[in-house]
Amino acid sequence: MTNDIDLHVGKRLRRRRRLLGLTQQQLAESVGIRFQQIQKYECGANRVSASRLFELAESLDVPVQYFYEGLSSRDEVAGEGHLAADVLSQKETVDLIRAYYRLGERPRKRLLELAKSLEPEEAANDAAA
Repeated sequence: MTNDIDLHVGKRLRRRRRLLGLTQQQLAESVGIRFQQIQKYECGANRVSASRLFELAESLDVPVQYFYEGLSSRDEVAGEGHLAADVLSQKETVDLIRAYYRLGERPRKRLLELAKSLEPEEAANDAAA
């Protein structure tokens, strides 16, 4: 039986793996398991043990709590301008983030300013308030 928390952890695992451009096979090899196990973790079919979660966090270069971010209502309240979880799992978003970080610091800042300038007036006014 699939649990909502297991599903959430699996989605976060998949998101981070994709963001780093890793295959399931590469991630599995880094923690000494088969890629099928990664598949099961990512879809929430298998629960990730504490020790395995720690190994995955080390391999993905994130703190263990990364996998739990967004679970509680406190996270949503604390996250100003919180994005929907499905936005971060879209390939287009991942491609955009990768391209952004391939830029130098100055072009990144300029691109960010450009993006902010393109925001609709309402959203800009809400952010300023």
